[in-house]
Amino acid sequence: MRIILFSAIAGILGTGLGGAASVIIGKRSPNMTCWMLSFAGGVMTSIVCFGLIPEAMHLSNMAISVLGLILGVAVIMILNRIVDAITETAADKRKIHHTHEELYHGKSLIARKALLRSGIIMLIAIGLHNIPEGVAIGAGGSHDIQLGNLLALMIALHNIPEGMAIAAPLLAGGIGKTKTMLLTALSGALTLLGGAIGVLIGHISDTAVALSLAAAGGAMLYVVFGEIIPQSVVMTKNRAATIVTLFGIIVGFVVAQM
Repeated sequence: MRIILFSAIAGILGTGLGGAASVIIGKRSPNMTCWMLSFAGGVMTSIVCFGLIPEAMHLSNMAISVLGLILGVAVIMILNRIVDAITETAADKRKIHHTHEELYHGKSLIARKALLRSGIIMLIAIGLHNIPEGVAIGAGGSHDIQLGNLLALMIALHNIPEGMAIAAPLLAGGIGKTKTMLLTALSGALTLLGGAIGVLIGHISDTAVALSLAAAGGAMLYVVFGEIIPQSVVMTKNRAATIVTLFGIIVGFVVAQM
């Protein structure tokens, strides 16, 4: 029960703090969300490389770990397809993307309506992405409570910039501050569902735990390299995002070894 509570705190509190930060910062620092996303991408990479995958290898073998990684990537690709099917208009589906800005919605900062739609997309996508993160906390905590605590802490930290990424376009799209903060916090609630699933998996076998940890790792890596880093590069158009991402990797490595 405690590890499920930790998963809820990591999801709801993390994204909620991010939403509150966007409300406080407002438009005074347009690059802040981008830098926070880049930092989160680095932290997530460290979680996978120095936490989830080594633990999965320890509990099983390379074949199970690789299978889990592939499974995690496949799940997020399917979820992204679902999100696109729900949110894309007919015109979007016909549109050919000629630049990275078009592919990652870099032009959506122009219109208020487009910003609101972008915020809704982020709300749905990040909410769904929180499920495998919760699974990692639940499964890891069932095997080793210290691992579960570490994962909850690091996922809570990386949920802060994700909350900012949800709240910023919602605010710019005309949603009120209070409602934005509530919606952002609720997007993290699915971490609780993932935590419960992870705990159930954790009681099956070590192989099941290893598979779920690796799958969560694959899901995180896909989000980092398929969405967070490209979006950050589009927003800054310089190397700042790369530097901040590398700093996040270093911080995540230090925390993972403590």
